[in-house]
Amino acid sequence: MNFDFSESQEAVAALAEQVFTGSAGSDRVAEVERTGDRFDRELWAALAASDLLGVSIGEEHGGLGLGMTETALVLREQGRRVAPVPLWPTLVLGAMPIAEFGTPALRDRWLRAVVLGQAVLTGAFSEWGANEALSPSVTAARREDGTWELNGTKPAVPAAGVADAVVVPARTVGDGDGLVVFVVDLNTDGAEVTLSETTNRELHGELTLRSVVVGDEAKLDGADGRSIVEWTLARAQVAVAAVVLGCCEEATAMAAAYTSQREQFGRPLSTNQGVAMRAADCYIDNDCIRVTLLQAAWLIDEGRSAAEIADAAAVAKWWSADAGQRVVHATQHLHGGMGADVDYPVHRYFLWVKQLENTFGGGSRQLAAIGRGLASAG
Repeated sequence: MNFDFSESQEAVAALAEQVFTGSAGSDRVAEVERTGDRFDRELWAALAASDLLGVSIGEEHGGLGLGMTETALVLREQGRRVAPVPLWPTLVLGAMPIAEFGTPALRDRWLRAVVLGQAVLTGAFSEWGANEALSPSVTAARREDGTWELNGTKPAVPAAGVADAVVVPARTVGDGDGLVVFVVDLNTDGAEVTLSETTNRELHGELTLRSVVVGDEAKLDGADGRSIVEWTLARAQVAVAAVVLGCCEEATAMAAAYTSQREQFGRPLSTNQGVAMRAADCYIDNDCIRVTLLQAAWLIDEGRSAAEIADAAAVAKWWSADAGQRVVHATQHLHGGMGADVDYPVHRYFLWVKQLENTFGGGSRQLAAIGRGLASAG
């Protein structure tokens, strides 16, 4: 079994590291956090110029045509810089389901625009990851005279304030009892977004749809709605784990550098056994997050069964939620009083991992999903 990255994967990772390191220093991130939309548009343009926005989009739409592993490597570099760009919402919640299930008109309208940095996408899937029981009743779709009328709300939609379109699952009414998934242009009459600041200082939005009318060309097809949602959520969980890994790896590196330079009683803090052991635990947790997310990404790229992918994605998400919290708590503590300073860079990594911990379900929900998978396999 070969665990090495391919040449193309290494090239993508190196390019992503170069772009994020050159454009998303801590001063720049703090500057963007003070803006109205918390969106680094200069970095977005740099990602587009480097073709990284098209990493998982087909070549026929101007993208690189690569897979989930390469996407995860790019998102890992975003996590290392805690860069304020809507990367995983656009690539994973928006572009991936459109590329897989969208009509030719949808793909032509949105995918090349994403590659060029001219469109931001997102998806309204948060309630599915948090509490599936909410999902059937949140948004309704009614068939009316050859079109669809959408009504309802969607909570905690990432990047809703800067997105051009959102992928929306909705329960059909008056036309059977099914689930359908639409791509809704946020400039459509009746689509409203109310923004709120999140734990990591990003802006998410509550999407309200009031008699929003869309045509059949806006509906994702090729699979039933529930399968489309589950397909998307598995990839979203892997994407979140990749961002968490980058955050945790960089926070660990910062703690190692700080404790090696900071002296107490005439010697570096890192020479104390307790400090070294806690840093070693961070390294082990990071490795577990990395291995499980790459396994899930590989299964996706290999086209394995939906059940196998869902189980692996839940494992990766559990490690990112559970071990990720241990890592950012430890690295903050290893910084001593500096770690408590909300303006010091390491605190931002704590906020990001705390925000991502419960995105699409926290550790307990993932353990429950893993348990169901094991029970059904038995």
